[in-house]
Amino acid sequence: MKERLRMMDDGFTDYRLRITDYGLRITIYGLLLMLLFFTAGIAAAQTGEVTDDEVNAVAKDLFCPVCESTPLDVCPTKACADWRELIRTQLAAGKTRAEIHDYFARQYGDGVLADPPKRGFSLILWVLPVVGVVIGGVLFGRYVRHLRREGEVVTATAVIPTTPSPVSPASAPQPTTPLEASSDYVSRVEEELLARK
Repeated sequence: MKERLRMMDDGFTDYRLRITDYGLRITIYGLLLMLLFFTAGIAAAQTGEVTDDEVNAVAKDLFCPVCESTPLDVCPTKACADWRELIRTQLAAGKTRAEIHDYFARQYGDGVLADPPKRGFSLILWVLPVVGVVIGGVLFGRYVRHLRREGEVVTATAVIPTTPSPVSPASAPQPTTPLEASSDYVSRVEEELLARK
């Protein structure tokens, strides 16, 4: 009986080893299959075929040679289609975005670039608006200061009305300072308004 139990026990151990060995094999085969699919996906992505999104990412920074101020990626003209194909071939050849922009700038001038370089004559295009705003601000400040000084002079001098008032000029005292003239004027206007009621 002991021998029979030992045989059953050994059989049970063999069975357990077979299950463990079988599970290990399935796991290894599964991992190898996943690795195969993963590397196949990477290899398919690196075939060198350039997508329209990659072409448009470069083309959006260039302007159409025919249409004024139209980005190359949205322009429907034949010239733009040719330029996009040229970009596609350059991307397939391994050129970077900056190299493609430099190529088009050399061939057609800096006017085809959406963001022209900040050097040479185009530097004026970047500096002139800032200088214009600064000069405009200085001139506006001087103009406002001039208006304030002129306003202070106007309020400091008396404005004497030329129309006759109900108060006789002989009985009204003549002001000696501009502030007295202003208060005298206000009091005469108040008297006229009261007389009308």
